[in-house]
Amino acid sequence: MKKLSAKLPLILAVLAVATLFNACVPARRFEDLQKREKTCQDENKQLKSDNERLTTENTELKASGSEMQKNITGLVEDTTEMGNAYHRLTGLYGELTKSYDKLLANNEKLLAGNTEETRKLIGELNRTKDELQRREDRMKKDSIALDEREKSLNDLKEGLRAKQARVDELESILNRTDSSVNALKKAVSDALLGFENNGLSVYQKNGKVYVSMEERLLFASGSTVIEKAGVDALKNLSKLLATNKDINVVVEGHTDNVPINGTLASGAKDNWELSVLRATSVVKTLTADKDIDPLRITASGKGPFQPIDPAATADARKKNRRTEIISLRSWMS
Repeated sequence: MKKLSAKLPLILAVLAVATLFNACVPARRFEDLQKREKTCQDENKQLKSDNERLTTENTELKASGSEMQKNITGLVEDTTEMGNAYHRLTGLYGELTKSYDKLLANNEKLLAGNTEETRKLIGELNRTKDELQRREDRMKKDSIALDEREKSLNDLKEGLRAKQARVDELESILNRTDSSVNALKKAVSDALLGFENNGLSVYQKNGKVYVSMEERLLFASGSTVIEKAGVDALKNLSKLLATNKDINVVVEGHTDNVPINGTLASGAKDNWELSVLRATSVVKTLTADKDIDPLRITASGKGPFQPIDPAATADARKKNRRTEIISLRSWMS
C-alpha cells in the first residue's frame, strides 16, 4: 500500500487588477475620450470580476484539497487495517488447511475404529470444511474491497495532484502580478525622487501604483495652470512613460466640497468641472512628449465625491484637494 506524502500549501493571495476610466476632456476630444473611458470601465469591471473569480477559485481549491487530504488519510488507515486483517485470515486459512489435511490422512483409521467416534470426527471434518469455505469467501470479498479502496485512493491522489497544479498556477499568477506592481512602484518612486514628502506621495493599492500630488504642488487656488514644481515632477514622470510603453495611466482630479461661487477664471462653474480641467491640464503636460501615445492616458474628474478625509475641517479639505496619477502595466489588463 502506497503512503500519501503530498502536502497542500495554504496560499492566500489577492489578485487585484482594475482600471478606472471615466473620461472627461475638452469639447474637441470629449466624445472620443468618452468612448475610450466606457471601454476602460468595462475592462475594469471584467478585471475586478476575474480577480474575484481567481481569488475565490484559489480559496475553494485549497479548501477542497484539505478535505481530500483528510479523505486520503482515512482511506490509507482503513486500507492498512484491512490489509492486516487479510493477512491474519490468510494465516488462519493455512492452519485450517493443515488440520483438514491431517483429518483426511487419518480418515481410513477412523473408519476402521468405533462407528460413533467416526461419525463425530466426520462431522468435525465437515464443519471444518464449511468454516474453511466461509473464510475463503470472506478473503475473496476483502481482496475485492482492498482493490476498490486502492483504486479510490489512486483516484483521490490524482485529483489532489490536479488541484495542487491549479493552486500552483494561481499562485504563480499572483506572484507575477505582485512582482510587476512592486517593480512599477520602484520605477515611479525613482523617477520622482526628490518630490516625495514635498506634496507628493507614491503608494501601491489594488494592484496599481498611485502618485498623489497635493494642490499646492500643482495649482494655485481655483487655477488649472500647473505650477513650475508640478511641471518638473510631471516631466520626470513623462520620461518614465516614454521609455516604458507598457504603462497606462489614469489622471484623476479631486477637489474639496466647498462650493464655487460664480465662474472661475479657468471657466469652471463648479468643483466637478474644476477637477476635470485640472486632470486635463496634467494629461496635456504628460503627453507633451511626442513619444507618449495619448491613448495610454485618460483624464478623469471626480470633484468632491471621493474624499480622503470626510471630516469638515480645513486640514481634511486640504488633503482632498489633490490630483492622483494611477499607473498600471498594460499586460496586466
